[in-house]
Amino acid sequence: MKKIFSLCALAASVIVISSCNKHETYADQLDRENNAINSYIIKNKINVISQEQFASQNNTTDTIKNQYVLFPNSGVYMQIREKGTGDFIKSGETARILIRFSEYNILTGTIQLSNNTLLWSSVVDKISLTNFKGTYTASFNNASSLMATVYGSTSVPSGWLVPIPYLKIGRLIHSSSKLAHVRLIVPSQQGQANATHDVYPCMYDITFQRGLE
Repeated sequence: MKKIFSLCALAASVIVISSCNKHETYADQLDRENNAINSYIIKNKINVISQEQFASQNNTTDTIKNQYVLFPNSGVYMQIREKGTGDFIKSGETARILIRFSEYNILTGTIQLSNNTLLWSSVVDKISLTNFKGTYTASFNNASSLMATVYGSTSVPSGWLVPIPYLKIGRLIHSSSKLAHVRLIVPSQQGQANATHDVYPCMYDITFQRGLE
């Protein structure tokens, strides 16, 4: 019952955010979003690097310098906290991936959704991820996904797939094993359904783990 009430509260908060945008043009919303992202970057002293510098660093970001790489084609900023100790998703492979995440609404400055909390700790978002010749597609398992339940879509945000080519996704099978871990700044057009509709950016803290086949 408590979880049902919490889901209703989350849905209500989504409606509130939506109602704030009725008198803005789309151009106004995009300007507001860009300003919010830039302010977040400045406030958090993020060091933005180019894809060229990222490649020269062996596709890594220096967390001590708080580096995030900007992908201009998508507008997504990515910080790799940990590449992981598993394997890359190979071309032609479909893998089951288990995700822990926290979603921070950059406009409101609040945690909007997370399965890292005690209330939702039993829910691990499951996705089916396919690599088709370097193009990645994924969908949530509707029976086990907080994102799909709250936002009403099994589509995995495009922004979540940006890190996949650079991560070795595995399981915690040894004491030295590490989960792939990233932080992302995701603009609305690369985000979940509500962010796309209402034009707001989110910051995500995400870990990826391979599920059992």
